[in-house]
Amino acid sequence: MEANYRIIDTPAELKKAAGRLEREKAVAVDLEADSMFHYREKVCLVQIAKEKSSVMVDPLMIKDLSPLKPLFSNPSIRKVFHGADYDIRSLYRDFNINVRNLFDTELAARFLGLEVSGLQAVLKKFFNVDIDKKYQKKDWSKRPLPKEMAAYASTDVMYLLPLAEILTRQLEENGRLDWVREECDDLAKVRPDSTESGPLFSKFKGAGRLKSKSLAVLEALLQFRNKVAEEKDKPLFKVISNDSIMKIATARPVSLRRLKRVGTLSSRQISMYGNGVIQAVAGALEIPDDALPVYLSRKPPVLPKGAPRRIKALKTWRAARARTLKIHRGMLCNNALITALAVNNPVDENAFDAIVGMKQWQIKVFGREILRVLKKTS
Repeated sequence: MEANYRIIDTPAELKKAAGRLEREKAVAVDLEADSMFHYREKVCLVQIAKEKSSVMVDPLMIKDLSPLKPLFSNPSIRKVFHGADYDIRSLYRDFNINVRNLFDTELAARFLGLEVSGLQAVLKKFFNVDIDKKYQKKDWSKRPLPKEMAAYASTDVMYLLPLAEILTRQLEENGRLDWVREECDDLAKVRPDSTESGPLFSKFKGAGRLKSKSLAVLEALLQFRNKVAEEKDKPLFKVISNDSIMKIATARPVSLRRLKRVGTLSSRQISMYGNGVIQAVAGALEIPDDALPVYLSRKPPVLPKGAPRRIKALKTWRAARARTLKIHRGMLCNNALITALAVNNPVDENAFDAIVGMKQWQIKVFGREILRVLKKTS
């Protein structure tokens, strides 16, 4: 399929393009961002495809993408994404764009039982095409945008509409289209993680294993890295990796000689950041014991009597049912929902409404089976 695209980089062009797109019954959408190259990631390209052509909106040249809001919020126009979670969050974060009538081809593929649902694998299966992903991790904030990168971006999106038609037919044949529609409606409501205040270590993997002194050092190191990354406009991992941060927090070196002995930073990193790292460690070690941070772990709730037995029974049912349907068991019913069902132990279908995470398609298709399993176990 030959790429046929146009780059939109002025407000006037965007307004005209948005008007034309609003006359379509369905559009395919993909984004390119620069998280690998900058401190604060941003959307650098919005690709929107019609049946035979696509436009690529350049938000680095057009700051206001509000002309696209009616397109994305129109429930009569189907918006096709592949792996939409990140894109939905990014559109809302950068442009306050809400998406209605979402169809996620990656989600659809998983509900059809495809073991590998990445775009490259799915396009190979249904169209026998090989998508070259070599530009996926390039710096999309570069301007002017190289022609080969623009062509790559247009290729990524132009197969999504025909793919959606194929997957929709197969979902209908298997009686699962309503399942995917409901899941997509929920997916369209995801939002970016809040940037609430609090220690940086609270979101750092492995922090819960550290004692208070090392936890204080870890927080100081994370604050130092954040400051450097913001000043240099670099992603955090390109300043000091998480693995190196953890090793330094554990070793707590207070001199350049000791920092070198930790063996986790390159000579270039030690030259650039060594003194700052040592100062961060030393400052944290001076914090009085009664002022040291504490990691607040989230302990799993104590399960009521009988719940563990019900969990086991539900998981046995789920495994057998998933094998019959030829889909991953987590798609049928995830572990959080199984726990909620076991704890609440509903006795009729009306009780399902009180269970957080229970979807209408799950109630309609599997509600009676679940009630039988719970009744038998009780």
